Amino acid sequence: MFESLILGIVQGLTEFFPISSTAHLILFPWFFGWKGEIDTLSFDVALHAGTLLSLLVCFRRDWIDLISKKQRLLVYIILASIPAGVTGFLLNDIVENTLRNPLLISVMLIVFGVVMLAAEKRPPSKKGFETVRIGDALFIGIAQAIAIIPGVSRSGITITAGLFAGLKRDASARFSFLLSTPIIAGATLLHLKKLAEGNGIHDLRLFVTGFIASFITGYFAIKFLLSFLKRHPLNVFVYYRFLLAVVIISGLWLKG
Repeated sequence: MFESLILGIVQGLTEFFPISSTAHLILFPWFFGWKGEIDTLSFDVALHAGTLLSLLVCFRRDWIDLISKKQRLLVYIILASIPAGVTGFLLNDIVENTLRNPLLISVMLIVFGVVMLAAEKRPPSKKGFETVRIGDALFIGIAQAIAIIPGVSRSGITITAGLFAGLKRDASARFSFLLSTPIIAGATLLHLKKLAEGNGIHDLRLFVTGFIASFITGYFAIKFLLSFLKRHPLNVFVYYRFLLAVVIISGLWLKG
């Protein structure tokens, strides 16, 4: 139950902070030697379902507006979701079986941390969320497809792409979160399909604990990040990525 709670909190924070949720969900069981149901695909589904719910609750008014008043932006989000959706569908098994490697994760944390710093070095952006164009949306959507690699971070790469496209930091984050909703929903449904095809009896308490923890933590993580990025750059998250990469490499050296 403790491990389930911790992983739920980790998922809720890292899904939206630009530090890679996939990396943390791989690294925590690896680093602490956690085994059992909390290190399974089915448990991962429960955690992602929790963060999906936090997205839907936080941005319910945005989705209502997109559907009823801002159909142009809705179309852009749908089109921008296609690259990541296709990539996830075609390469999901490869990623799960070959790319969940701590050394690769550490490299991605560093490389895309440098990219995030480069985006912050650009002149201050002025474009708001309402001014997103089709080219901006597709550019951010293609960047999101890269996040299938563990260690990249979906929110990190899409917020960074938004900065390169000229969006203000908080506007880039808002578009990033809206863009991530259909992708997280699709990934959750894909994993649910795999779960339904398998056989097994699971401890429901573990799944409910992880789900609730990821939902609550994710909700507050979204609120915090949107407020934080109005006044502060991404640098603190980049420094965390670099530190985490050092910890991973040190752990590999000690375990080796």
